[in-house]
Amino acid sequence: MEIGDWTRFTDSTIGAYLGLVPSEHSSGASRSQGGITKTGNTHARRLLVEAAWHHRRAYTHASRDMRARWDAADEASRIRGHQGNHRLHRKWDQFEARHKRRVIANVAVTRELAGWCWSLAAAVQQEQPWTDE
Repeated sequence: MEIGDWTRFTDSTIGAYLGLVPSEHSSGASRSQGGITKTGNTHARRLLVEAAWHHRRAYTHASRDMRARWDAADEASRIRGHQGNHRLHRKWDQFEARHKRRVIANVAVTRELAGWCWSLAAAVQQEQPWTDE
């Protein structure tokens, strides 16, 4: 697994671990933010960035494979997944309405997706912690 123990992060530190936070140059009262830091786990960041692009379009028709995956999940997971998918799509709509550059909007959606994945994984790990047995 790329991330390992999700419980070592918080909702705000997972983005920094994946390099999805802006760089900053500060001196005195001036503060200038740059592009994302791109530090941390490159592979995990790339996977999340690719996944975030898929939330740009609304989920109007799911493929047969996607429906099969949804049917295999329990009801609570399906509901949480559905809510998350719509939330990420709404984020895309907000950025499109503000005429943000798509690559910048995608990084913001990716950061949101990383936080959402963290919340799911941390909740599961707290219920069933990993053992070395």
